[in-house]
Amino acid sequence: MQVGRDVLEAARRVGAAEGVEPAALVAVAIAETRAVPLAHFDGRSEPLIRFEGHYFDRLLPKAERARARALGLASPKAGAVRNPASQPGRWRLFDRAAAIDPEAAAGAVSWGLCQVMGAHWKRLGFSGAADLAKAARASPDGQFRIGARFLGLGRLADRLSAGDFAGFARRYNGPGFARNRYDAKIRTAYREALSMLAETADGGAVSSRLRRGERGGAIAELQASLNRHGADIAVDGIFGPATQAALSAFQHKAGLPATGTGDRATLAALG
Repeated sequence: MQVGRDVLEAARRVGAAEGVEPAALVAVAIAETRAVPLAHFDGRSEPLIRFEGHYFDRLLPKAERARARALGLASPKAGAVRNPASQPGRWRLFDRAAAIDPEAAAGAVSWGLCQVMGAHWKRLGFSGAADLAKAARASPDGQFRIGARFLGLGRLADRLSAGDFAGFARRYNGPGFARNRYDAKIRTAYREALSMLAETADGGAVSSRLRRGERGGAIAELQASLNRHGADIAVDGIFGPATQAALSAFQHKAGLPATGTGDRATLAALG
């Protein structure tokens, strides 16, 4: 799939500011919202949301809870309040909930590109759920800032760069992640993110080759790919002599120049 350059650039800015790998942000955005930052309807442009009626029920004071239940906006049972398929429908549902209690309504929503619940506001450094919602509604940068802070909890982003897609999926999507193959989904999204960020580096030119001495998520993915092609090296995100030797061996086997660097042809052959 293709991701807008504005989204990729927002991921770069926020990743640098928050200390989170941009590819992790883009990968989660692809998996959660197809990296679509805004829905346009009724003369409005708003981030993508999902309203959870059981969260709203939990966050409301007792007096307001009874009213919300009577209006079909809250329930103690997950899934009892139908979440509309369309974004305009979800926003109309949210607006009705916010008319009862704006803070509880904001806490009951998954916000923006990375679909982080507003109820996490305190752990993410916001003054309230409405403050988190304000950041999401302001810009893609705000949406990624929320996502970056959530990925920083428990070093979630590091699991992606280390190739631990099942471990990431369990923590981000829940214990039932295997039913919807979220681990495979995030693996594919992470590879796509690495590729798109590389291709759009430096104003659109392909980034420099992966070479000995470099570190980071791209190196970890390279190592994981080499292992899938028969190598047996540590996936530690460090391009050392073992990675170089494994890469040269793969290039020789694939009929490519055995340079020991990850050029575009080699990365394409690795898949």
